[in-house]
Amino acid sequence: MNGNNTVEFESWLAKKNRVRYAVTCHSGTHALEILASYWAMESPVPHPPTALIPSMTYVATANAFIRAGWDIHIIDTDIHGLIDVNKIPHDLSYQAVVLVGLYGASMTHHGNLRAWNEWLRHDTVIIEDAAQHWLAADGQRTGRGGGAISFDPMKNLACYGNGGAVVTDNLDLAEYARAWRDNGKPTHRNPGTNSRMSELDCAHMLVKAKHIDQWQARRQKIANHWCERFKHADIRCLINDSNAHNHAVHKFVIDVDGRDTLRANLALRKIETRVHYVNPLHEMPLYRAYPGPDMLAASSSLARRVLSLPIYPELTDLEVEYISDQVLDCVS
Repeated sequence: MNGNNTVEFESWLAKKNRVRYAVTCHSGTHALEILASYWAMESPVPHPPTALIPSMTYVATANAFIRAGWDIHIIDTDIHGLIDVNKIPHDLSYQAVVLVGLYGASMTHHGNLRAWNEWLRHDTVIIEDAAQHWLAADGQRTGRGGGAISFDPMKNLACYGNGGAVVTDNLDLAEYARAWRDNGKPTHRNPGTNSRMSELDCAHMLVKAKHIDQWQARRQKIANHWCERFKHADIRCLINDSNAHNHAVHKFVIDVDGRDTLRANLALRKIETRVHYVNPLHEMPLYRAYPGPDMLAASSSLARRVLSLPIYPELTDLEVEYISDQVLDCVS
């Protein structure tokens, strides 16, 4: 554990993200918990701090902050499923904002630049749940607040099991993360757990790292082709002219009428699809106690219309054409 392969992989990861430090851990969920617990400890307010979290995200994002003692305020999303800064209540006091690059959309200065500048001016902690978008072409994490990365088998760069990392320019946060993943060692000033990636995991990730740019280029080529093919159909691609140049293409997601019927018809044609996510946070029983949007929110509407098509570098050109042919045939 924490041997030469780990050190080398962390060095590569920091360089890839254009930050000073990368600290591997057991999972993307643990990376989020590290960030949530560190910034809760650093919060200047005496009461539980408040974090803004977009409604369209995996539950791990919210769970990490709740477990670390935060109050969360759920914010509605835009048409891409990203946090809509225009829907943050003007009178709301909060200490952190969690940016989730849903499906692989870049979050660097996404949306309202005025809000971004206000966060910086008020020393609001900007944290990235970068599990899906860390390979976006701009490759710049938010620095002091830190980013959480996942290497689970569904991600663009995947372990055979679980894996994750915290990336940051903050030395104190990096040292906290190293101690947290090793039960608080060496100082035992703060609690932690056993959350390390194995040397074997890091060794094979170093091999995959040599190919990731090629794999990303293949994903981008497939996505560009499908966007062009779907342009004149009743299909909205969530990758489009406004974000295609720096999208990580973790998912290829379409917004379409009759989503469930389309999904069933594609299944009959041996094309497996997924829905990310069936329910936004504010519709789930656990999170209904937290402030958030109502049932007619943009995220609720999006969740009933989006469909993730299969996309991965190993798809052949013939398979790429078959998938788009069948989608177009089903929606015509």
